[in-house]
Amino acid sequence: MNRHSATPGSFTEPPKKSLGQNFLHERGVVERIVLAVNPQPGERLVEIGPGQGAMTFPLLKRHGALTAIEFDRDLLEPLTLQAAAHGTLDLIHANVLDVDFTALAGDGPIRLVGNLPYNLSSPILFHALDHAAVITDMHFMLQKEVVERMASGPGSKVYGRLSVMLQAYCTVTMLFVVGPGAFRPPPKVDSAVVRLTPRPASQVGIDDPRRFADIVRAAFGQRRKTLRNALSTLMEADTIAAAGIDPQARAEQLAVADFVRLANYVPPA
Repeated sequence: MNRHSATPGSFTEPPKKSLGQNFLHERGVVERIVLAVNPQPGERLVEIGPGQGAMTFPLLKRHGALTAIEFDRDLLEPLTLQAAAHGTLDLIHANVLDVDFTALAGDGPIRLVGNLPYNLSSPILFHALDHAAVITDMHFMLQKEVVERMASGPGSKVYGRLSVMLQAYCTVTMLFVVGPGAFRPPPKVDSAVVRLTPRPASQVGIDDPRRFADIVRAAFGQRRKTLRNALSTLMEADTIAAAGIDPQARAEQLAVADFVRLANYVPPA
């Protein structure tokens, strides 16, 4: 579900069913998000999906400047006109998955904020991970169950590839839950706001990011399989054991550090 923000009465465009839009209208929720972001002078804020500007305008008023990425062409002109009274808005018309955050950051880091489309939340999160080196932090509103997956630990039924990949590179903190009534029209599920803070490269400790990603993907590809079977095309059972991991274990039993150790292990010559 693609959920955009809205300032009541300021836009004439109704929510588009084709884009799954649900406009945020509850001021108290917006204030909590702005407080969580707490922008400081000199920081570069980038909003994904400003929609009708419910978070955009308060952030502009608080910070003075904002870059926003919006896919819906019909929202560009009203956003530009409304923003003029609040601050300087640099509006980019694009699919966020096509935006190079590293190039956008230039010489300094950026902070990401926004309501992520439900149907694109995971691709956007992985896209942001690819540019984690230039991102200070991220504050996103997503479907509550997605945030629960992001923050879950080993042994949980919702612990999976998304959990491991995000937690390997970021500190994930679920901040608060937002009920359906905060949106117009109300979605059928709860939402939640989450903070992701990328770890310094020196703390991540992953020698080969591609190999790490391949192992995590394969391990969770068929959850019922043991690592011996799930990783059979990537490594032998003896190698898994030599890395200090039980080949008979299943992916959901391994902590993030276990996956890192497994991906980093190099058999002796």
